[in-house]
Amino acid sequence: MKKIIPFIVLLIMTALISVSCKSTPQTTTEELNESIYRAQTARQRAIDFESPAYFPSDWEEIEAKYEAAGTLSVTDEEHRKNCVSFCSICRKNEGETKQAIEEYNALTEAYDEIFKKAVPLYAQAREDEILSSREAVVNSGFADYFPDYLKNADDLALAAKAQYEAEEYYEARDSAAKALDEFETLIIGSKVHIARQEIMDRGFTDYDAENFQRADDVTKAAINDYEAGNRDAAVAKAEEALLRYNLVLATGWTSYSADRQVSAGSERELAIADRANIASREIFREAEALYQQAQENMEAENFHDAAAHFTDSEAMFAIARQDTKERRQRAEAAIRHAEEKIEESSEAALEAERIIEGGTR
Repeated sequence: MKKIIPFIVLLIMTALISVSCKSTPQTTTEELNESIYRAQTARQRAIDFESPAYFPSDWEEIEAKYEAAGTLSVTDEEHRKNCVSFCSICRKNEGETKQAIEEYNALTEAYDEIFKKAVPLYAQAREDEILSSREAVVNSGFADYFPDYLKNADDLALAAKAQYEAEEYYEARDSAAKALDEFETLIIGSKVHIARQEIMDRGFTDYDAENFQRADDVTKAAINDYEAGNRDAAVAKAEEALLRYNLVLATGWTSYSADRQVSAGSERELAIADRANIASREIFREAEALYQQAQENMEAENFHDAAAHFTDSEAMFAIARQDTKERRQRAEAAIRHAEEKIEESSEAALEAERIIEGGTR
């Protein structure tokens, strides 16, 4: 009988421990889970709107508290149901659970607070990006040809602004992303427009007529895709068109700079033949410096600058020739004037001699 009593006592103690282990009220556990969920939701929202980037030191402080709270939030109900001893996990008693709830509630407030400070900065950054992209589209002149495209993008941007003011932050974020995406698509279109316009303005179409025609065809197809809502296809075609226009420009600048080189060289030879390098030395030296700079640009395949310097040097060689011509004309006029003066002086001397000798003969 004495041997049985300790065994009964042991059974009773085990039962009491088991009951104690499972004594945390279900409602307290549910409250803990809810507080954890709210904190995690607030944390994710803060992350989604770049709070860590805007307030890094504040974020690190909150994150440290978040990690610490995790050590008080063991809520494995399956373990609690199966546990038959007072193990280390089950020592999370009701008091600790309530403490964890309080800490998670405080974390929710902290994450909400840092979010409220970050979201205006986030919204301003998105607005700046949109306005910068819009400005690029407008300045390119592209919107003058396709005003409806600009209006569609503007409408998305305005929708994002309205949603932000209504505190519909995720909706505002998505609308702003769509607006920015739309403006960036239009930027590709504006680059195509600028490249084509330069080709036309400089008369480069004949330098690579095949690529120019192909680029025009692809551009039209891109516009059709865009208006049909096939944005990805439109972007791909626009990028192909831009590549082809740039090839035309590259060929154009190469050929054009070579043409300018020939013209400048011819004008230089004429200037030397006219002895402008002697008669108009300073002007010729300036022209020669531009010409040598253009030659260096050609060797470096910097055809844009080469063409510009050859054009400038050609003009300066022409000015040197004109200056030489004018100098020569002034010199000839001075010589004629001097000869006339000499002739007049000779006639005057003869007349004086006649008078001295007693009159005319």
